[in-house]
Amino acid sequence: MKRRKKVEFDPKEFLASIGEGRSLVKFAKGKTIFAQGSAADEIFYVQKGKVRLSVVSASGKEATMAILGEMEFFGEAALAGQRLRIGSANAMTDCMVLRIDKKAMLLALHREHAFSDLFVANLLARNIRFEEDLVDQLFNSSEKRLARILLLLAHFGKEGVEETVSTPMSQETLAEMVGTTRSRINLFMNKFRTLGFIDYGPGALKVHSSLLTIILHDSTDLMGAP
Repeated sequence: MKRRKKVEFDPKEFLASIGEGRSLVKFAKGKTIFAQGSAADEIFYVQKGKVRLSVVSASGKEATMAILGEMEFFGEAALAGQRLRIGSANAMTDCMVLRIDKKAMLLALHREHAFSDLFVANLLARNIRFEEDLVDQLFNSSEKRLARILLLLAHFGKEGVEETVSTPMSQETLAEMVGTTRSRINLFMNKFRTLGFIDYGPGALKVHSSLLTIILHDSTDLMGAP
């Protein structure tokens, strides 16, 4: 009697298709994927587009926690027992998101080592980024923090570098992420453009690798601006 050859599990195929406990959902720009305080019973994977994670305090102050792109998970706290979302997720651009039920996600993680490895690697990369964000917030100037955020949005340091951010976020959102005022963001953006580090216009922002100069050197020496 012939033994059936075991079919190898492909995590990318799993994340690219619908199936039991999985569904592909389209979200138009600006739409809410999940809201703060809603039930945390699903995990999400970005197939296309950008997603903004934010939180609102009891006094109504909003803060941006992260901007996620393609091939990134979010909502994973549901796996650790979180019952209600502590923040919101909104589509910054038109998005295609794979929604995975908690039960289906746990089953895949327990059964398939390749998928588990991919998921853990994704979480570790996010954790490293959060640590870098914290160090950035504690020790760097608001100008350097803005430069780092713009470089991250343009995917510098990754394979297949993209220098154009087709849908740049508002200066208000950048101010939330940097921890400064909109007027300061406007000042820095104008300075970066004058120095030739960025170009921007309606609907597009182009980030040049020369913006790294702001992070690697004392930027106050570049133009005399504070």
